[in-house]
Amino acid sequence: MSGRYVYTIGRDGKATMIDLWMKKPDTVAEIRCSLDARSIDVSKFKGFEDKYAVVGGYWPPQFVILDGATLEPIKIVSTLGYTYDTEEFHPEPRVASIVASHFAPEWVLSIKETGQIWLVNYSNPNNPGIKMIEAERFLHDGGWDSTKRYFLVAANARNKVSIVDVKEQRLITNLDTGGIKPHPGRGANWVDPEFGPVWATGHIGDSVVSVIGTDPVGHPEHAFKMVRKINALSSGNLFIKTHPKSKWVWVDHPVSKDEKYRTTLGVYDKANMAAGIFKEVKVSDYGKAVHLEYNKAGDELWVSIWGNLGDADKGKGGEIVVIDDATFAIKARIPNLVTATGKFNVYNTVNDIY
Repeated sequence: MSGRYVYTIGRDGKATMIDLWMKKPDTVAEIRCSLDARSIDVSKFKGFEDKYAVVGGYWPPQFVILDGATLEPIKIVSTLGYTYDTEEFHPEPRVASIVASHFAPEWVLSIKETGQIWLVNYSNPNNPGIKMIEAERFLHDGGWDSTKRYFLVAANARNKVSIVDVKEQRLITNLDTGGIKPHPGRGANWVDPEFGPVWATGHIGDSVVSVIGTDPVGHPEHAFKMVRKINALSSGNLFIKTHPKSKWVWVDHPVSKDEKYRTTLGVYDKANMAAGIFKEVKVSDYGKAVHLEYNKAGDELWVSIWGNLGDADKGKGGEIVVIDDATFAIKARIPNLVTATGKFNVYNTVNDIY
């Protein structure tokens, strides 16, 4: 990825390409690939940077390969198929998360209802090769470990994380997370002082942060096992975030049953996760705090506030809050953004830093 273009997807299925190198960044191409969608990515493998894009559809159940320079459609592939465990036909297997492999010219697609992870080879996009890996049903969000070899994705209705080795193209395990409805976003990677490199997810259904070992070479006894189960402030977590230059792991709780935690972030010390919550940071007096994103330097955390359109005239329609990662002080507020959600630092996104 060059970082020149931002590719976005709306729940209405419309994909948009924005040129960041223009004097005033603007949309240069758009296409509606489906009626409902939630994921988009581009080709990242060497020699294919930005050459193609892919959109995963909820309805119709399909993925669409696009020309990365124009968004012209190249190939539409249906995801209709059979559940991996009961071999029953499913009429609507939705495409959930998508990531781009760093080991081959492939995208990694999570096929939600059938419980399969598809490795889609885009080297010949008119005839894409597809490797179907049986994992677990109801796959949703996921991301890479620190080496970008292992893909970890939540099968949230089964309370598991499926772990795939994309280099060897095989499932390693379906790991019980010890919590209810894991929802990692991309997850969070750091080096634990006891267990080495780890990846973590929070949960929607209960107040648990699950930490999984991801280093089969240096720490084989902990690899792909639950190494820590940390008490969170609350249930209702959607995103967890850290940065290689930060001391902290941040957790949101926007769909908590307890209203006071919906605008409060939990902060954990990477060096002492066993101690549990290090600090509570309240970021708003209204709405819900959701989706955490670092800047390139790792010294600022940006969080969205979900407000209500009807309260926009009261200054409560929504905003983005910028937090100093060292002091936890609020550095800035970007107001009047109705239901702001995802924010993606270009450098971190290009390099899959999370």
